[in-house]
Amino acid sequence: MLMRDELKAALEAVLFMRSDYVNTDELVELLDVPLLDLKMILREMILEYNKEKRGIQIVEVDNAFAMCTNPLYSDIISRMEKPVRRRLTAAAMETLAIIAYQQPVTRLEIEKIRGVKSDKIINNLLEKGLIEEAGQKAVAGRPLLYVTTDEFLRLFGLSSIDELPDLEEENAGVGEISGRRNKD
Repeated sequence: MLMRDELKAALEAVLFMRSDYVNTDELVELLDVPLLDLKMILREMILEYNKEKRGIQIVEVDNAFAMCTNPLYSDIISRMEKPVRRRLTAAAMETLAIIAYQQPVTRLEIEKIRGVKSDKIINNLLEKGLIEEAGQKAVAGRPLLYVTTDEFLRLFGLSSIDELPDLEEENAGVGEISGRRNKD
């Protein structure tokens, strides 16, 4: 078993190498460390990074951890070569909002709310990694279900889907979106 400092170094290496979220189950398996010890060490590392105001930080989203740049240095980072921005059309944003608030949701349910076909937009959102297939609905025809991804959360600065603002029925302006998130 690794010593505490070695474990911290190993965690940094794994999170840096992955450059995406790594869930705690995978970290426990990789590092052969009990879950409670792992979480305690990760929380300690998060505090250390924040206290020392480093250029990178460790963030948690839904029991998974990632290493990313510290927002304190976003002005400097923005001066670097401009990354390719993901532009979303109004129709794509509308579809993404429906999926976020109604997930898991089928293509037909999305189209019923939007009132238009949404195949191309759904495929575009899948390609951008903002949504993913999440199984099939247990009804005739077994249509695919769609949900948002961790990339969606990261792009919109959320740590979980529960941080989406509640919609007020009169402000929703869209049929079935009514101030709640469907978690069925």
